[in-house]
Amino acid sequence: MPALRTTDLIGRDAELEQLTAQLGIRTSGERSAEPAAARAVLVGGDAGVGKTRLLMALCDAALEADWQVVAGHCLDLADSSLPYLPFSEILGRLMADLPDVTGRVLEVHPTLARLQPGRRIRSSETASGDQALDRGNVYDALAHLLAAVAERAPVLVVVEDAHWADESTRDMLSFLFSRPVPGVALVVSYRADDLHRRHPLRRQVAEWMRLRGVDRLQVEPLDDDAVRRLVRALHPSTLSEAEYVSIVDRAEGNPFFIEELVGAAWSGQVPGELADVLLVHLDRLDETTRRVVQLVSVAGRQVSHGLLSAVSDLGSAELEGALRNAVDAHVLVASRGDTYAFRHALLGEAVYDDLLPGERMRLHADFVAALGEGRAIGTAAELAQHARRAGDRPVAIRASVEAGEEALAVGGPAEAATHFLDALELVDTAREPVPDVDAFALARRCAEALVASGRVPKAVKVLRARLAALPADGAAVDRGQLLTALASALLLTDTTDSPREIAAEAVELLRGGPPKLLARALLVHAQSLGEWHADEARSLALQALELAERNDLTSLAVELHATVAGLDPAGGTSPSVGWRAAAERARRAGLIEPELRALYLLGRHHHDEGDLDTAVAVYREVIARSEVGGLIWSPYPAEARLLMAVALTHQGLLDEAWALLDVSGQNPPMVFEWLYFAHQMLITIGIRGRRKEAALERLRDYWSTDGLTAISSGGAEIMRAAAAGDATLALSVYDDVVDAVVPVWHEWFQARLRLATLTLAAFAAAAPRQSADERESAAHDVERLMADGARVIDFYAPYDGSHGPEYRMWVARRTAEHLRWRWLAQVDPPTADELVAAWREAEETAVAYGSVPEVAQTRVRLAGVLRAVGDAAGARTVADQAREAARALGAQPMLDELTAQGSAPAPATSAHTATLTPREAEILALVAEGRSNGEIGKQLFISTKTVSVHVSNILAKLDAASRTEAAAVARRRGLL
Repeated sequence: MPALRTTDLIGRDAELEQLTAQLGIRTSGERSAEPAAARAVLVGGDAGVGKTRLLMALCDAALEADWQVVAGHCLDLADSSLPYLPFSEILGRLMADLPDVTGRVLEVHPTLARLQPGRRIRSSETASGDQALDRGNVYDALAHLLAAVAERAPVLVVVEDAHWADESTRDMLSFLFSRPVPGVALVVSYRADDLHRRHPLRRQVAEWMRLRGVDRLQVEPLDDDAVRRLVRALHPSTLSEAEYVSIVDRAEGNPFFIEELVGAAWSGQVPGELADVLLVHLDRLDETTRRVVQLVSVAGRQVSHGLLSAVSDLGSAELEGALRNAVDAHVLVASRGDTYAFRHALLGEAVYDDLLPGERMRLHADFVAALGEGRAIGTAAELAQHARRAGDRPVAIRASVEAGEEALAVGGPAEAATHFLDALELVDTAREPVPDVDAFALARRCAEALVASGRVPKAVKVLRARLAALPADGAAVDRGQLLTALASALLLTDTTDSPREIAAEAVELLRGGPPKLLARALLVHAQSLGEWHADEARSLALQALELAERNDLTSLAVELHATVAGLDPAGGTSPSVGWRAAAERARRAGLIEPELRALYLLGRHHHDEGDLDTAVAVYREVIARSEVGGLIWSPYPAEARLLMAVALTHQGLLDEAWALLDVSGQNPPMVFEWLYFAHQMLITIGIRGRRKEAALERLRDYWSTDGLTAISSGGAEIMRAAAAGDATLALSVYDDVVDAVVPVWHEWFQARLRLATLTLAAFAAAAPRQSADERESAAHDVERLMADGARVIDFYAPYDGSHGPEYRMWVARRTAEHLRWRWLAQVDPPTADELVAAWREAEETAVAYGSVPEVAQTRVRLAGVLRAVGDAAGARTVADQAREAARALGAQPMLDELTAQGSAPAPATSAHTATLTPREAEILALVAEGRSNGEIGKQLFISTKTVSVHVSNILAKLDAASRTEAAAVARRRGLL
């Protein structure tokens, strides 16, 4: 049978030239001494479009240029993820080709040895504790290894099929993209048509593309001329035009489809459906070879000769003959490492789908037997996949648990959670109990992995389901442990349930039980009480600490020190000392999660104290340490990212805050994705005044997932309404936010003070344009908002720790906004001195906190007040300060408010434009609103006679006979 694959690269010369030029391998057909335009390239394209063939040509070009080439492949293991798989392959290749170099690196980074292909096989031991693979060490070790290899010659690293990459592999690629290794070029391929909207790689590609030195090459379908050239290369004999047209039309420029269609045409068979084309080679194979090909399709995309030998019932000679036939027929290809794979992944999928269900189950069962009996080597993830598809529940459950533990050991909590969830599903749907499987322990372990990967609501759901399945006469110890885990998870999410009550029940159930379980329950109960019941919490935490230390429970003792530090500062010192000590103690013990919690609490403390610089530094430390432990989306680091953005926003670094929350290309838990987006919209819409109505509508769907999402998003809506002077809308949004937050927090949550104050500002902005009746009606709403703020202040009065500089800022601002409304609405107006004093106090508290946006906004309002009371010089000084800050922030609503006050520089006038003084412009605006001279005088703190004089001057300058005509002329000339 003639070859149906050409060694020539047809129709891809431009792409190859671009790749070699970008990576500095070759330019215009010759080696280039010019520096590479890119250090990394993403190669995307549809399945079968020719990405692999292009990369093979690139590797050949690199070898010709005396480069070193290593490649790793991501495999489709369905849900049975194997962390860092392509890098295990790369490590194995380097160990075989450069044992001296890899040996030196492994001496420095011994943990990297756990990624050796031979170390990924199943064993009776699962790494834990100090054996667990630390992500930071893996990243640094791989970079060190590649750098050492690059000392000999430039290195081209190729990672294929990243659309199948596990989360840990994607994180490793992000590390390599963002921190280039000198002398190393990285090329990553992926199927573009696989990247559906929710595919984790879709956003990651977008994130990688924003990095400097990373380019993307999209491999497009071949044009018609190239298709014809490829057909002629594959089929030298003459084809009819109808045959050419059929292939061109049906192949749509996809080289794989072209090869298959040409193969069918060569045999005289032109199938009617593409599936027939994919399977046409099997129809021409003998029965034995077809059975072997089917076996390979069940194994996955790639399978070792040893595993095939163990599973197949053929003798060695017969198996080798069948494999030879499959390779010659271009169905399989022989790869390095004594493995076989389908020439195209789509062909393997088609072969697998063509099997009958019973055939698939039987063949998967053969793989289970071979792997389980030790006749072949493989990973726990592989065994779990085969056992699940073979319907062997006991083996699938045990292998899934083992795969989950392995994933946790190498810093892959998301993959671990997937394996544990698979195991739980199999346990729950089994007709009979599975021997030697503790479903309650598995549920707790699954919840731990889910929390570590940031999927706290899912962890809560898993624990609730297990509690519901607990028999009425179930062991108190089982229920106590589940309740402890549930209370701990609920503390990390917004919920209408009471973690305190659940934790208290757990403590009672575990009294008299194992000390470790009781100490854990006491710890969670103490955390649930927090500062609201500090004395009781301190007592419980100290009981737990004494229990942990008496029973040598080191990890629990470390966690408890962090809790006690916040409740019982030593010697009256700041709790920051205790939290820093607890973090260092946890780091020395190698306990990353307690360390992250202690650092997070330390950052929160500095934030609450108004030390924004230190808070930002600590939050950065939390995020950096979470990357080392593979816990970037666990609750404390994920929330630290948000709080760091909040602190940066107060510091006026809006762009940096926005970028920090941009998780494009990453795969955060949904709750954090929308929480981050809400704060971004607070910046974009609330502060900068840009119009994005659709974004705010989308966010409302997620208000119930997290109280902060509702507060940030609702705050942006209120600020937008205030800028438009729409008090009714602002009040409606305020009520909606309260309705969303109260059920999951409590009625008088602290942010309600800020929201009520922002809504008061909206009423003040609307007052000048309201009639007397409207202002009287608004007074009832204003009084309700003031009462809400007062209740919040009263609620937090006993808790001194809640009276930080931000709290004091909003207390002062609330008073100032209320007086401003009374002044503008002429409802029991304050004196000029009272009004100015209130806004001076608001300015001082904002400056004391260091919030750049709030200082700017306060000064905008203060400038208006000073201008109204006749302090033109003071108003000009404050307005200039506010204008400078607003411009730096890009805060258009503040600039617009300054302009409306008449504090912006007056525009140049023409002969046809009247020149009004700032006071005349201010009075003209009120005249246009229909205000009487008396009302204007009261609002501006000047006499009615003075207003009358100004009105007369305005009429003269505008050549108007009446107030109504003056308003019309002013609008026509752009003076209003």
